[in-house]
Amino acid sequence: MFKKDNLEVPSDKVNTIIGKDTHFNGTINGKGLIRIDGEAEGIINNQGDVVVGESGRVSVEMKARNITIAGKYEGALEAEGKLELKRTGRAIGTFKANALLVEEGAVLSGKMEMQQQEGEVEGQVKKEKVYGPFDSDRSDQSKNKGPLGDKSSKEKAL
Repeated sequence: MFKKDNLEVPSDKVNTIIGKDTHFNGTINGKGLIRIDGEAEGIINNQGDVVVGESGRVSVEMKARNITIAGKYEGALEAEGKLELKRTGRAIGTFKANALLVEEGAVLSGKMEMQQQEGEVEGQVKKEKVYGPFDSDRSDQSKNKGPLGDKSSKEKAL
């Protein structure tokens, strides 16, 4: 009935794991899924996804396809796809992403920049005018109709 929302990722799907009792300081360049449950400092450049588990404490510059944070993160990150903060996540820094999902209870503090989707060109956003009942510049209004319908004969005479 209810979907269990956890960050369990099958171990055969994870390429790199930094476990709970592990501290990493350096640079990671990868292509697969990286999961961090311990501490990490430095730089992460990954063509795949990065998951910061609930026990993860991360202070890195990070670029990845999709990033999920359930632990603590501090730094600058760029997600080519989606940045997701779980309810237990705490993130402080500078963030760039194409999509953002923040669960209730999560904390996001810093500067957020939403990137344009591929194929999207600035200035080509279609805007639709929404008219209120008293707008006089409505293109569908005839000269004899006001915002509340037909003008009475008394109003036409004035």
